[in-house]
Amino acid sequence: MTSEAGGDAVRGIGARLRAAREKRGFTLLQAAEKLHVDPHTLEALEAGDFAALGADVYVRGHLRRYAEAVGESPLELQELYASGRRAVRPDLTRIPRSEPVPRSSPLMMLALLVVVGAALAGVVWWFLTLPGAKPQPVAAQPAAAGGSAEATAAPGAAEPAAAEVATAVAGADVAPKPEPAAAAPAAGVRLNLSFSAPSWVEVSDASGRRLLGGLIASGVTREVPGTPPLHVVLGNAAAVTLQLNGEPVGFQPLVHRDGSAHFLIDASGRASAAALRLAHGD
Repeated sequence: MTSEAGGDAVRGIGARLRAAREKRGFTLLQAAEKLHVDPHTLEALEAGDFAALGADVYVRGHLRRYAEAVGESPLELQELYASGRRAVRPDLTRIPRSEPVPRSSPLMMLALLVVVGAALAGVVWWFLTLPGAKPQPVAAQPAAAGGSAEATAAPGAAEPAAAEVATAVAGADVAPKPEPAAAAPAAGVRLNLSFSAPSWVEVSDASGRRLLGGLIASGVTREVPGTPPLHVVLGNAAAVTLQLNGEPVGFQPLVHRDGSAHFLIDASGRASAAALRLAHGD
């Protein structure tokens, strides 16, 4: 009976709101525009579907504003809504409750401990018995029938080897004597090149072996060891300073009009003019 009374109160609120709106001559859309709400909100109020409006505070606010807009009594409708809320209460006796989780029995725990103990005992037994396996002695194999023949032939097999050794010793007496070592090359020198500006350079030694070549950047210093006389080709001779074994090399009189220079430097550090030739590598 209490639930039915609450339903009648809710339906009564919606019926009174609908009747008041129609009495004023408003359609549902016109009333929604006047209140600046969604038409579905007013439709839910007239249908008594208050759950669609959200929390209780929102329901009361929409109910009050709609009642004022259509000329109904907000206070009476609020009381009807409150009485309907009190009448409809949840039946707490029907709320499902979870079944209590059964506790582990002592017998189950005891059985688990027995199983674990048996497994550990098996592992320990396996480790203790594994090293006890001793290797079995291998029976001696009988000698082959042809063993005596091989043993008899063995002394004879050593005779060719002895003959080879004798031949090698005899051959050592007639081996060619080593040739005398080649004469040591002339003492080398160290040529230091300092570049104050980029310059192309090529340096080769007395055998024509190329020691340095290419375009060298400004501010770079290079040291070239080689056998004199050294053949030097400079593309920008004014930007290059030379020292042989720490002593300056004077080659300025040998610079051409185009700024290049081709000259030879002997072991004493004296520069002399030389014909241009291309150095080759090793």
